[in-house]
Amino acid sequence: MTSENKIQSGSLVLYKIRPALVESVGEKYEIRFQDGKTKRVRRKDIRLLHPGPVKDLESALAGPAGDPQEAWELLQGEVVSLAELAELVYGGYTPASAWAAWRLLQEDLWFEGSVNAVRSRDAETVARLREERERKAREAEEQAAFMERLKKGRLADEDRRRLGEVERLALGRGDRSRILSSLDLPQTPEAAHALLLRCGYWPEEYDPWPARQGVALASPDLPLPPLPDEARRDLTHLQAWAIDDEGNTDPDDAISLEGDRIWVHVADVAAVVKADSHLDLAARERGATLYLPEGAVPMLPPALTEQLGLGLQEVSPALSFGFRLGANGEVEEVEVAPSWIRARRISYDEAERRLQEPTFAPLHELTRRYREARRARHAAEIELPEVDVKVVDGEVVIRPLPRLASRRMVTDAMLMAGEAAARYALKHGIAIPFAVQPEPEEIRRPQTLAEAYAYRRLFRPSNAALSPDRHFGLGLELYARATSPLRRYMDLVVHQQLRAHVTRGTPLSRAAVGERVAAAQAAGGAIRRAERLANLHWKLIWLKRHPQWRGEAVVVALEERKAVVIIPQLALEARIRRSEDLLPDQRLALTVQAVDVPAQSVHFRRI
Repeated sequence: MTSENKIQSGSLVLYKIRPALVESVGEKYEIRFQDGKTKRVRRKDIRLLHPGPVKDLESALAGPAGDPQEAWELLQGEVVSLAELAELVYGGYTPASAWAAWRLLQEDLWFEGSVNAVRSRDAETVARLREERERKAREAEEQAAFMERLKKGRLADEDRRRLGEVERLALGRGDRSRILSSLDLPQTPEAAHALLLRCGYWPEEYDPWPARQGVALASPDLPLPPLPDEARRDLTHLQAWAIDDEGNTDPDDAISLEGDRIWVHVADVAAVVKADSHLDLAARERGATLYLPEGAVPMLPPALTEQLGLGLQEVSPALSFGFRLGANGEVEEVEVAPSWIRARRISYDEAERRLQEPTFAPLHELTRRYREARRARHAAEIELPEVDVKVVDGEVVIRPLPRLASRRMVTDAMLMAGEAAARYALKHGIAIPFAVQPEPEEIRRPQTLAEAYAYRRLFRPSNAALSPDRHFGLGLELYARATSPLRRYMDLVVHQQLRAHVTRGTPLSRAAVGERVAAAQAAGGAIRRAERLANLHWKLIWLKRHPQWRGEAVVVALEERKAVVIIPQLALEARIRRSEDLLPDQRLALTVQAVDVPAQSVHFRRI
């Protein structure tokens, strides 16, 4: 059947796996396919199915009916040709039955082999193949029904398992989804997020941004060692004030005044969290406490805050920084000591009301002097709107943060403590991460919102460095972050180093501190991104829930086609279409036009 002289004009042949009709025979064979296209091929490129003559290719491919099972049973253990298989299954060897037999062989269920050698599969293999194909057919049917439900947004309970691959992509834990491919959607977390919202897998409020940044979403669950039994300086005779926002749950600093000597007391975390301990490694991995509108994820076990938070017990252990303010506004006469203090917790609002009382007035004056000295060294004063975003019982609450004198007083006291820590470390040769920031190309004193926005864009980020240098934005020649060891790993490293020195231990080497700085910076960057994106997410949810919102925006920058505006009520930066009448610091009335939560974008319209 495969000899040269049997292929002639009108024969039915195979070219690769395509059926074709031989139109002419010569040095090469001209063949025609079902679609009417022709091709000149060599003899070795085609296989004979039937010698013909075939006049109508379409009729030849309309296969007859037949039952392959009977032939399969008869041919057990035998080898036959395709022509013999066609006769057994379809009752004759014709172009149509030859093509049908070839297709039967290609189905690879009952038979296997080639045109010249066809064999029956064994019963066990046939049963296995039939079961597998039936399973695949069921799965294909189920997948088709699932895709239809997905498009209509009517998910069944079993569909949630299928959407796991989309969720992994939406959370940044995968890079491809077959479901997105089948819907011709981009393989992006944003597209996956949008699909999960459309089909109802996620509620619109679901916040995927922290998970997408890869930050830890649970505090470490580790046992706490006891507070060491060691000598501490007794400062319980001083009135210590832990001033914070209402509802703050991790008070880690307090302020006292002893004559003209200022004391900043900080939770003594390093007394319990030793370098390279399990607690230290867990804090290093996280980098900082994650503050989200829906709640905080502490860097350290919450039980540690209960034990060490200032003012949460009648007497609190602290690492206290004592210093005086020199004539030139620099911190001097620094001492660092583990201590016992009695801290009273009050809010910024209460402190604001009491600034002129004898308790707070002297401290208020000292911090004012310090702030003026920093201003003289060009400390940046960039006052852009700030808000506090919280999710309370499912409701998004956005509260503008007022610029209170009490908040400035506490901020300056903490900066003093940071300067004190840096000066102490430098004097005693202790390796710590100093906070540094280079000077911008231009120094300005912004007076308006647009000027503040433009000035901020000139600044390069503050960084941690093992060598002391100026922090331009704060107006300080030396500075280290040292007042939040419960919440920031870099502060904890400073405490571990200073504490080792004052308790006659051995501080870490410069190289070891450098390793910790690198780890903390990497983790801290992810924390900051997660917080920024989560805050924006909930602002957009708030706008979605208030589609009729109207409010005021301030123009802060003019681009070629867009104007950048800030909405003070929301501390939200947005872009609107630029028009010729817009000017910097111009106030506009806006309303919401469209909010896209997955894309984190919002469009406003002037009214």
